[in-house]
Formats: sequence, C-alpha cells, structure tokens
Amino acid sequence: MKNYFSKIKTYMVTHKIKSVIFLIILLALGYWGYGKITSTAGDTRYITSKIEKGTIISSISGSGQVSASNQIDIKSKVSGDVIYITSLNGKMVTSGTLIAQLDARDAQKLIRDAEINLENAKLSLEKLKIQNSDANLNSDLIQAYDDGFNTVSSTFIDMPSIITGLENLFANQNLSENNARNSGYVALEYRRTAETSYYNAKDIFEKNRINFRLLDRYSNKNDIENIINETYETTKAISDALKNLRNFVDYIAEDTGRTSDYTSSQNTLSTYISIINGHLSNLLSIKTIIKNNKDAFPNASLDIQSSELSVKQKENALQDAKDKLTDYFIRVPFDGTIASVDIKKSDSVSSNTIIGTIITKKQLAEISLNEVDVAKIKIGDKTTLTFDAIDGLNIAGKVEEIDSVGTVSQGVVTYNVKISFDTQDERVKSAMSVSATIITAVKDNVLIAPNSGVKSKNGSSYVEMFSSPLVPPTDGSIGSISIIIPNKISVQVGVSNDSQTEIISGLKEGDKIVTRTILPTTTTTASTPSMFGSSNGGNKSGGIPRN
Repeated sequence: MKNYFSKIKTYMVTHKIKSVIFLIILLALGYWGYGKITSTAGDTRYITSKIEKGTIISSISGSGQVSASNQIDIKSKVSGDVIYITSLNGKMVTSGTLIAQLDARDAQKLIRDAEINLENAKLSLEKLKIQNSDANLNSDLIQAYDDGFNTVSSTFIDMPSIITGLENLFANQNLSENNARNSGYVALEYRRTAETSYYNAKDIFEKNRINFRLLDRYSNKNDIENIINETYETTKAISDALKNLRNFVDYIAEDTGRTSDYTSSQNTLSTYISIINGHLSNLLSIKTIIKNNKDAFPNASLDIQSSELSVKQKENALQDAKDKLTDYFIRVPFDGTIASVDIKKSDSVSSNTIIGTIITKKQLAEISLNEVDVAKIKIGDKTTLTFDAIDGLNIAGKVEEIDSVGTVSQGVVTYNVKISFDTQDERVKSAMSVSATIITAVKDNVLIAPNSGVKSKNGSSYVEMFSSPLVPPTDGSIGSISIIIPNKISVQVGVSNDSQTEIISGLKEGDKIVTRTILPTTTTTASTPSMFGSSNGGNKSGGIPRN
C-alpha cells in the first residue's frame, strides 16, 4: 500500500498538469453529486394558511349614473287589504310618515302565537334547571355511593363463609381428587378446573377484603366506587368457582350412580350460588346507578344548553313576527313630497304593488344588476358610492327601490336599482358615472378561510389539511415540503367575498389548510449536459401552482 501511494505521488509530480485537471474534474463531480443529493427541486411544496375568527363582509358591485329623476315608487312588502290610506297628495312629508295600512290581523296572530311559544320554552328551561340543579344531582349521587357501600358490606357478610364452605367441599372425601381420578379423565378435569377457579377466587377475595377493611362510608367517593367495582369482580370470580364445582359434583354423581352421596354437596352449592348471584345482581345494579348519576352531569348541561337554544329560537321567531308586522304599515322612507297615491281603501294589494310615488330632494344613483346579483339584495341594504369624476369621494347610501320586472337585452336580464345618498355633495351632478358596492351580509366573530383554500366537488366543499404541522422552510424558499398527500376535510361554508369564505362547520380556529400547492419543477435539456453546463446554455423550469 505504501509503494502504491508512492507511485501516485511520483506520477503527480512528473505529470503536474494532468494531475491538476484530474483533481478539478474530481471536485466538480463531487459538487455536482452533492447538489443532486441535497436538491429539493423534485419535492412538492405546500403553502398553508391559518383559520382565524373575524368579520366577513359579503357584497356585490354595480355601476350606473346619478339619476336625473329624484322620484321613487313606494311599494308594499306584503299582501293584504288596505284599511287606511293617506290624504297627503302633493304635501311635504317627513321620513316615517304613514301613508297606508294593510289588514294585519294574521300578522298579529303570529305574534301572539310566538309569544306563547316563547313563554312555554322559558317555562321548560326553568323546569329543567330545577330538575337538574347541582343540589339534586349531588344528593342522588351521594345516596348512590352510600347504597353502594352498604351493598359491599352486605356482600362481605356472606363471602367469607362461602369461601370457607368451598374449601370444606374440596376436603370432602366424596369430592377428593382420588375419587375424581377413579371416575375417569373427564371428572378429573372438572375437579381441577373447579379447584383452579376456587384458588383464583380466594386470592382475589383476600386482597378485596384487605382493601375493604381500610374504608368506611365517609371515605373518598372514588375509593368507594373502586371497592364496589373490586367487590363485583370478586363476586364474579366466586360465582365462577361455585359453577365449576357444581359441574364436577353433578358429573361425578351421575357417573358413579351414587346420587344420594352427593345430594348434600349439591344442596350446599345451590344455596351458595343463590346467595352469591343475589349479591352479584345488587352490585351490578349499584354500579349502573352510580354511572347513570355521574353521566347525568354532562347530559344535564347539554339538555339545558339545548333548552336555552330553543328559547333563543323562540325569541328570534317572535322578533321576526314583530318585524313582519311593521311591513303592514307602509311609511315614507325619507323626507319629500307625495306625488301620487295609486291605491284606495279596501283595495287588495300584493307584494311589490306600487302604493304611491314620492319626490325627494335627495340625489339618487341608478345602477344596473344582473339577475344573479339582484336576487341577493333587498331594500334597505347599505351601500358605498364612488364617482369616476370626483377622486376620493365616498358617499354612504341605501337601496331604496328594486325593479320588479327586468329588462332583456341580447338574452341578458338586468334590473335597475335606485340608491339614495345619505349625504349630499354639490360636486355630484346628474348623469355622472357612479359605482356602488352593496353590502349583502356582515358576519362577526366567525371562522374565515382564504378562498384559495376552499375547493368544491360534486356540490360539496372541502379543504386540504395535514394531520401534523409542516416544517417551515429555512432556506428562504416558498412553501413547506411534504411527501405525504394532505387529507381532504369536508366543510360547510357560509357567506363569501372576493378573498374570504365563512366556515360554518368542519374546522376550528387555528387549523392550517393548504392554500396553494407547488408541484415539482421539471428539467429538460436538448442534449446530455457536460460537467460544467448544458450544451443549450441552461435548463427550462417552472413551478406550477395547483389550487
């Protein structure tokens, strides 16, 4: 080996140029190999986002012009017979002035029924709270523990004598092992099985008796429950021993034909079995009672929560009925002049029937919405208005009027929507271009997920999640590497906007979902690359995001 290295050294000294080139090639190959081993270009990367609680605002947008007309049709929201009509034609009125009233007896009946339902729900809740009060539950459980201790004490009155009686039976000459052996293999197996179960029961009994003597009825409730369970198991073991010995006695009595010699043992065993089965039944019963009383605590809490939810639902139903009642009283939405009243007393009107027309000093914006968007809005929705001609101006408003009949143009149905301004600005002129954002829903303190993380398939929504957290990248690259495919978790979604979606169920706050998947980069070359680069000057690669 020494001569071998000496020859290499001599060769390198005499062939310096070749040696240097060889070393450079060797280092280059090592560097290239290391890069291949440590490269993560072939790994799938995942970008995740945390589920958080917050406020989500859902809205739709439309554009139009500032209306040259400042009149609005006042429409009924419900159907009914007119029982009152105003005589204020041509007169100035203020916001909230009553111009018509419909027969509201059905709506008032709904309120009455809702009030009765709410009172019944409240009474049920109070009754449930009394029934499931801590005092009642605790007293039942305390009594169950006390009864359980008494049951154990009663069992220990009989168990020692039964254990002694079993021992005496095994000592009986008629039941000796020699007699069993004389009767054959089956009898001997019966006796050995009975004897094994007896010694097992005796060992369990001795341990159980020691533990029982350490307690009294005022001991810790957990200790009392443990001794009840332990005594139950001891009683089962003794019951098994009695059964096995009875099997042996019955077999040997039949096999020998001397039944009268074994009658006394059979009667004794029958008595023991009856006694021990009674204790076994009592112990099982008290175990069940204690369990039911302990389970009553969480169940009572759930029952009360359910009843409280029912009260809340009845309160909401009552409020909805009261809100509905207000629709039978048709009022002026803002200050203005009554231009016309188009109905008379005793007329029957339906929803969206024009009651009259009001002329207002307020400016109006008139925008156009498609049939999908117009179905999401309602009169009274808040809006924000911006103007192309006036940079930085934002005016709040609300929806005042929605066309009942759409306009069809080239197969597209659109509806005109009128929006009133909450404030006036002299810079706003008729026919100016306006953009309106109409808020359709606001949800506070709800779970929110990025839209990019919520996917759908066959009408159901789902997200992708990993069972354990991903390790964040430390090399400055985007996304975390995982060779495990994320799980698909079904979710129920609520309102959404351009960037966020409400999660109703399926996730909890703090969960991390996949919002973007970056597939492995691919490398293609025109020919086999040399050690120092490719013949076409490089490679082509690109990350492909998958939603």
